Amino acid sequence: MSLADDFLADLDDYEDADALAPAESNTIASTFASTSNASHKADHLMDEDEDEEDDFDEATAMDTEADSALEAMMREVAAAKHARDIAKLMDSDDMNGILKDIAHFQALSASKGSDVSGMVEDDPEYQLIVKANTITVAIDNEMLVVHKFIRDHYEPKFPELETVVANPMDYARTVKRIANQDDITKVDLHDILPSATVMVVVVTGTTTEGRTLTESEWRACDEACDLAFELERAKATIIEYVESRLTFIAPNLSAIIGTATAAKLMGQAGGLTSLSKMPACNIQVLGQDKSLNSALSAASNVRNVGYAYYSPFILSYPVEVRKKALKMTAAKLALAARIDRVHSYPDGSWGRKIKDEIERKVEKLLEAPPQKNVKALPAPLEAPKKRRGGRRARKEKELYAVSEMQKLKNRVAFGQEEQEVMGYGTSEGMGMLGQNYSGPGAGRIRGPQTKERNRGKISNRNAARLAQYGSGGGTGTAGTASSIAFTPVQGIELVDPTAAAAKLKALNERYFGSQGFMKMKKEES
Repeated sequence: MSLADDFLADLDDYEDADALAPAESNTIASTFASTSNASHKADHLMDEDEDEEDDFDEATAMDTEADSALEAMMREVAAAKHARDIAKLMDSDDMNGILKDIAHFQALSASKGSDVSGMVEDDPEYQLIVKANTITVAIDNEMLVVHKFIRDHYEPKFPELETVVANPMDYARTVKRIANQDDITKVDLHDILPSATVMVVVVTGTTTEGRTLTESEWRACDEACDLAFELERAKATIIEYVESRLTFIAPNLSAIIGTATAAKLMGQAGGLTSLSKMPACNIQVLGQDKSLNSALSAASNVRNVGYAYYSPFILSYPVEVRKKALKMTAAKLALAARIDRVHSYPDGSWGRKIKDEIERKVEKLLEAPPQKNVKALPAPLEAPKKRRGGRRARKEKELYAVSEMQKLKNRVAFGQEEQEVMGYGTSEGMGMLGQNYSGPGAGRIRGPQTKERNRGKISNRNAARLAQYGSGGGTGTAGTASSIAFTPVQGIELVDPTAAAAKLKALNERYFGSQGFMKMKKEES
């Protein structure tokens, strides 16, 4: 049986002892409907692993049913003559019983200390904490109803005040201070509102078209303001007690996220045991309410967040790292709830250690990326480079040396037009090639000059062999010899270039042979 069912059973007992008014019973039942819905939602999250948005839709539907009573109370404001006719929570037996139990346990807190053992849910003070934490939601609803009652009944006096002062409690204090006076400039509001707002209220009040309220109208507004102040004091008392005792019920959970947020999470989950059974992904969205941002722009709406996101611990970080900090914190909250469930680390040391760890991780995320170190250039070497010498180095240097023709091509004579050679769509300047200039070798191109010492040498043996091959027999034909000769007989005719040499050799052997002079026969006459 859930906490809400227990409370409803207690209401039946109260009806047997002292019958409750029907309207009052309906108000109290609607007050704790959200707790029952949260408990069923927690069981559903443990049974099925569904998408987060589906869970949000179900939570929104249940919240709509729970707020139906508040909407009905809002519709009854216009017809009500007194605020206590519609806002009955402050005079209910449940509110008085909770406040009385809080005073009782506060008196025993000094002797009890942090002695918590066994099932946390079985502790009567824990039951009171859950009830007190849940009834704060009903107090907020009552304050909204009272605020609307004050606005509707004070509007004939100062209709522009609700647009200047938006906070419900500040509005109630301002109405109480101004009352039914005609001259607002004599009213001191600096201890209630900021100086800029006070100036706007005074200027607007002097030009307003409102009228003075009657005695009955002002009495209704005055009673509504007093009721709002009573609700505010009751809420402050409940929150102070819950925060003070939650450090003993859930010390590690409170050390991480804070007592106020821890109380909201436990109340929404249905207790510490239900919260300890939840995974981290459901804890970070626990308390999600889409209806709060339904009329706002989607650009500023933060999705998939709940009570943990709006805790002071998460809101203290920049916006860009809040989601990451929320994921880390939700994971640790799940562990902290399980630790508090078995009463380990009752002093909250583990929670403080984990909180410091989360803060270090978030600080690491906020650090700027490391700058790349600019590597300095190496120191220049002053020692001369080693240059290779020898015949091979000279040959290589001569191979890549700039010729005289290339030097002339790279030069341009002053005052003379450079000749260009056209190619395939390009042109190339000739520089001083083909131009007359003063100096040795003017008007012609000098061939490359080679030094005799750089020329390649040949051994004596190879030189003798080349000489032998080059001078063999005299039968070799010169490379420039031609077989075409010009003769007076036929003009151009083919001749054998070796025939003349053979004929000359034959004559030489005939006249200058080794046999001496040749004897000529005498011709007979």
